[in-house]
Amino acid sequence: MKRRKFFSYAGSSLVATIGLGLMDQWQRAQAQTGQVTIQALGHTSFLFTGDGRRILVNPFRRIGCTLGYASPAVEADMVMVSSRLFDEGYLEDLPGNPQVLVEPGAYDFEGLTVQGILVPHDRVGGRRFGNNTIWKWTQGGVDIVHMGGAAAPLGVEEQILLGRPDILLVPVGGGPKAYTAEEAVQAVQTLKPKIVIPTHYLTAAADSESCDLAEVDEFLALMQGTPVTKANAGALSVGPGDLPAEGMRIQVYEFPLRQD
Repeated sequence: MKRRKFFSYAGSSLVATIGLGLMDQWQRAQAQTGQVTIQALGHTSFLFTGDGRRILVNPFRRIGCTLGYASPAVEADMVMVSSRLFDEGYLEDLPGNPQVLVEPGAYDFEGLTVQGILVPHDRVGGRRFGNNTIWKWTQGGVDIVHMGGAAAPLGVEEQILLGRPDILLVPVGGGPKAYTAEEAVQAVQTLKPKIVIPTHYLTAAADSESCDLAEVDEFLALMQGTPVTKANAGALSVGPGDLPAEGMRIQVYEFPLRQD
């Protein structure tokens, strides 16, 4: 197995010296004319490309609900993992030697500030499936929050740390390890993002006998009246100028299926 570069939280980095707030302002000023391309790979896995970086979030093992997806093992400079269970946070097939973030905390990499925020991965305080890390960073001039497999309501501390993101990736399909549609709506109403990307729901890729997720339509029905954009090609670029001036919109992706 390839040796991976795992990083602990930054205790004495530039982030700790000048603070997350000033760093966020600096990054935003540097990237106002940029864009980030968001490519769906299946389940909660996405590839974010922008500012000269490729960031892969939550590569998975193809089994159960992800059986029919194409492999998410793509070239990346950095990999963020929300949780590591049998089918989640699967790193063995990744090409190259990307930086890998698996623990919550504050990180700084050559001007990129990443914050990982710990929340339960189930509805019993993490006693069943452990914890989940929500990832927050700025890329292409937009603030991104990827909730991974969050399953518990956000507390006041988490709300303060997450702020109001430009783009929120939120699980909506339910099951024992992530938000139901109703719980996802609550998280969206709390954080008030400008673009919502639903994740972790039932698709044609699933082994129907072992997948207990609901379809995305349940979430969309509860968000009735919110404009929906469909990225049929599986990837869509977003920059500061593409964000809604008022309110929010939902961005639904087509996921790539296996061809073998």
